[in-house]
Amino acid sequence: MKIRPDQLGAQLKRQLSSIYIISGDEPLQVSECCDLIRQQARKQGFTERHVYHVDNSFDWGDFLATANSLSLFAEKQILELRMPNGKPGDSGRKALQEYLKHLSPDNLLLIITDRLDNASQKAKWFKALDQEGLFIPIWPIEHDKLPGWIARRLKSQGFEASQDALSLLCERIEGNLLAASQEIEKLKLLANDKTIDVETVREAVSDSARYDVFQLADAALNGDQKSVVRVLGGLRSEGIEPPIVLWALAREVRLLSHLSRLKSRGVPPDAAYDQAAKTHGMSPFMLKKRKSLLEKCMNRHSESAFRKMLVHAGHIDKGVKGLEKLNSWDELLTLSLSLAGMPAPAHL
Repeated sequence: MKIRPDQLGAQLKRQLSSIYIISGDEPLQVSECCDLIRQQARKQGFTERHVYHVDNSFDWGDFLATANSLSLFAEKQILELRMPNGKPGDSGRKALQEYLKHLSPDNLLLIITDRLDNASQKAKWFKALDQEGLFIPIWPIEHDKLPGWIARRLKSQGFEASQDALSLLCERIEGNLLAASQEIEKLKLLANDKTIDVETVREAVSDSARYDVFQLADAALNGDQKSVVRVLGGLRSEGIEPPIVLWALAREVRLLSHLSRLKSRGVPPDAAYDQAAKTHGMSPFMLKKRKSLLEKCMNRHSESAFRKMLVHAGHIDKGVKGLEKLNSWDELLTLSLSLAGMPAPAHL
C-alpha cells in the first residue's frame, strides 16, 4: 500500500508494518522516514539491525539465512536492504519472493532505493512486497511548496516565521532540504520570542561562506568594481572553491540574459519577472525585490553582452575541471568586473 511521507508518523503509531519500501532521491526526507521506522521498531523490541548493500556481487543467500534464523537471545531484528538502483536482479527477485513465503513477526524488512520507475513498480517482486507492506515514494519539494514545508517544520518545533523570512530562506537554500534543515537549527538559536523575521535570516546566513558569494553577485550587479575586487579576494582567502563562486555568477548571468531577452521581445516587466522566476526556480517575490539591482545591470549591458559572459563562464567551468588551461581566479575576476561594467578583454 502506498502512503505519503507525512502520513508515516500516524501510521507507525497505529501499527508497525512488517515491510517498508522507501524510494526517492531527496536524502533528508529518505533519512527522516527511515529514522522514524527504526525508532518505532526499537520501541517494539527490534533491537538487532542488519544492513545489506545490494550490488552485483551481493549474496542473497546470506540475507535469507539471517532472516530465517534468530540470534542466541531470540531478539527481533531489522533487515535493511540498501538497493540504490531498485533492481534486485534474478537472484534478488527469487530471494525476496522466498522471504515472503516465510514472513516472521520477529523480522522487519526495510528496503531503501532511489526513485523506482513505473516498470519497477509493476514488477512481480515489487507488487508482492507492496501487498504485504507499505510503499513510501518520496519526491523533491517543489519550489512553490518549499515555504510551506519550512513553515510547517518550524511550527512543529514551536517557531513561526514571516513570509519575507521564508522567501529569503528559500532563495538562499536553492531547494536543498539538508541545507534548509541546518539553517533552521541556526535560526532557532537566533529567534526572538520564537519568531523569525527577515533580519533573523540575514543574520543567520551572513557568516556562512556559501552565502558570501551572493555579496559578490550583488556588488557586480550594482557596478561596484572596488567591492567586487575586495569580496572576491576575501572569498579566495577564506578557501572558497572556484566552482561555488562561478555558480553564483553564472546564475546571475543566466537570469539577466533571460530577462534581457524577454525585455527585447516586449514582454511586460511583471510578466517577465514571473516567467524568469519560474524558469530559474526562484521566488517571484524575492526576484522582484531585487528588480532595481537587476535593471541597473541590464541598463549597462546588451543581451549579446550577457551571452558573451555565459560563454566566458563556460570556459571558466572547463578550466576548473582541467579541460582548459587557465587561471580560474583571474578569469572569475574578469567575469565579475565585466558584469560590474568594466570592458571585457579583447580576447573575450
